[in-house]
Amino acid sequence: LRSAEAGEQKLHKRKALAILSSDALSSVAYGPEQILIVLVTAGTAAFWYSIPIAVGVLFLLMILISSYRQIIYAYPNGGGAYLVSKNNLSVNFGLVAGGSLLVDYILTVAVSVSAGSDAITSAIPVLHSYKVEIAVLFVVLITILNLRGITESASILAYPVYLFVFALFLLIGTGIFKILTGQVPADLHTSIPNFKEPAPTNASKTLVIMGCLLGALFSGIVFLAFYYGISPMNEVTVLSQIGEDVFGRNIFYYFLQGTTALILILAANTGYTAFPLLAVNLAKDKYIPRMFTVRGDRLGYSNGIIILGFLSIVLILVFKGQTEQLIPLYAVGVFIPFTLSQSGMTLKWFRERPIGWIQKLVINASGALISFVVTMIFFITKFTQVWSVLVFLPVIIFVFHKIHKHYEGVGEQLRISNEVKNISIEGNIIIVPVAGITRVVENTLNYAKSLSAQQIIAVRVSFDREDEKKFVQKWKEWQPEIRLVSLHSQYRSLIQPLTKFVDIVEHKASESNYQVTVMIPQFIPKKGWHNILHNQSSLLIRAFLLYKRNVVITTVPYHLIK
Repeated sequence: LRSAEAGEQKLHKRKALAILSSDALSSVAYGPEQILIVLVTAGTAAFWYSIPIAVGVLFLLMILISSYRQIIYAYPNGGGAYLVSKNNLSVNFGLVAGGSLLVDYILTVAVSVSAGSDAITSAIPVLHSYKVEIAVLFVVLITILNLRGITESASILAYPVYLFVFALFLLIGTGIFKILTGQVPADLHTSIPNFKEPAPTNASKTLVIMGCLLGALFSGIVFLAFYYGISPMNEVTVLSQIGEDVFGRNIFYYFLQGTTALILILAANTGYTAFPLLAVNLAKDKYIPRMFTVRGDRLGYSNGIIILGFLSIVLILVFKGQTEQLIPLYAVGVFIPFTLSQSGMTLKWFRERPIGWIQKLVINASGALISFVVTMIFFITKFTQVWSVLVFLPVIIFVFHKIHKHYEGVGEQLRISNEVKNISIEGNIIIVPVAGITRVVENTLNYAKSLSAQQIIAVRVSFDREDEKKFVQKWKEWQPEIRLVSLHSQYRSLIQPLTKFVDIVEHKASESNYQVTVMIPQFIPKKGWHNILHNQSSLLIRAFLLYKRNVVITTVPYHLIK
C-alpha cells in the first residue's frame, strides 16, 4: 500500500465496534467462569453471590464507560492512559501507565487465545492435550492477519463478533424461556436469601454500544450459570456447560462454541490494534526503540505487531495456556492505567475548570476511586500471582529512562553547532588488507590509486615465515610502487595484529591531520548460499574496525560471474 492510502485504513462504526470491542465482548465467555472459580472455594451454596457480584460489575462498567468517554473528547487524537497520565500527572506516571498497557496488550492476546483454545477443546474433548499448540497456532495466524493491514483484519473480524453476539442472545433467550416455562428443575440452583468523522463522536457511540452489549450479555450469562447450577470444571468451560444444558449437543450448541472460539481468538486483535499505536507514542517520545514507528508494506506498524505476537506466544508457553493464571496479571495491567488516567482527568478538570467541570470531575474521580479499589483488591487477594508487577514496573521505567537518555545524548552529539569546530582533513592514507595476489585485490588497489591519497599501504598478516618471504618477493614484482607491510602472527590471529597496525598509523596520521581509510577487498559470489563456503574474513575485519574512532572503513566489492 502507498503511504497516501493511510487515510483509507480508518474504520467506520460498524467495523470499529467489531475490531475494538471484541476483547471486551469476548470476556463474557470467561468472566462468569472466573467468578465461579473463586466462589467454588466457599462451596456451591456461595454461588448465589454471583448475582450481586454481576450487579457490581455492571456498576463498575457503567462508571468506566462514562469516565472513558470524557477522555475520548478531551484527547481526540488518541494516546489513551499514557498521554493523559503524562500530561496531567507526570512523565513517570505516564510511563507507569504506558508500561502497564504494553504488558496488558500482550496479556490480552495470551488470555483471549488461551480462552478460545478452551472453547474449542470443550466442544472437541480429544483436542484438550493440544490446547497450548492450538493457542500458539492461532497467535501466528492473527499476527499474519494484522500484518496484512487494519481494514482487512476488521473485515474478517466483523462477522464472528456479530455472530457471537447473536449466539449469546439466542442462548440467553432460550435459557430464560425454559426457566419461565418451568422446563428447568428447581433443585438445579441454590436458594437465594432475601436481598469515521467526527472521530470523537463515533468513538463515543461505539464505546456506549459496546458497554450496553457487554452489560446485557454478561448479566445474562451470570444469571443462567446461577439458575442452571453450573460449576466450573477443568476441561469444560462454564459457557459450554450452559450451552449444553440449554440446547443439548446439537447444531445450536456447536454454533455457540464455534462463534465463542472465533471471537475469543480474534479478540486478540484488540491487542494488535492498541499495542503498536501505544508503542509509536512511546517511541516518538524516545522511551522505546524508534523501530516501532516504522510502517510496513501494508501500512501497519509491523515491528510492534511481530514483537507482540512473539511475546504472547512466550506467555502462553510459560503459563501453559491456563486462562485463570493469566487473568489476575491481565486485570492489574488494565486497572493501573485506568486509575492513573482517571486521576489525570480529575486533575485536568480541576485545573482548567471548563463549563460543566464539576460533573466531569465527579465522573472521573469516581472512575479513579473505583479503579484504585479494584487494583488494591487484586494486590491483596492475588498477591502471589501479581507480585511480579511490582518488580516489572520499576525495571521498565528504568529502561525507558535509559533509552530516553541515550536518544537525547545522540541528538546532542549529532546536532550541528557553531560552537563545535571540525578539524580540517589535510590528506588521506589508505590501508588495504590483502590475503593474496588476486583480481579482488587488484580491483581494490586500482580504485585506491584513482583517489587523491597521500599514501597507499597494503597489509598482509602471515602465519608462516617461509610463506611470508615468498609473498613479499611476488608483491615486489607485481606492485612495486605500492608499499607492502607484512605482519607475522604467532598465534594465528588475523584481527589483533591488523588492528594494532591501524592504531599506529592512525596515531601518526592524526599529528598531521591526515585521515586513515581502511579499504577492504571483498568478492561477492553469484549466488547467496555460496557465502557459507568462504570464511568471510572481510566482514570480521570490518566489524572490529568500525569501532575505531578516527578510521574510515570502506568495502570495494568484486562480483563473481559464475
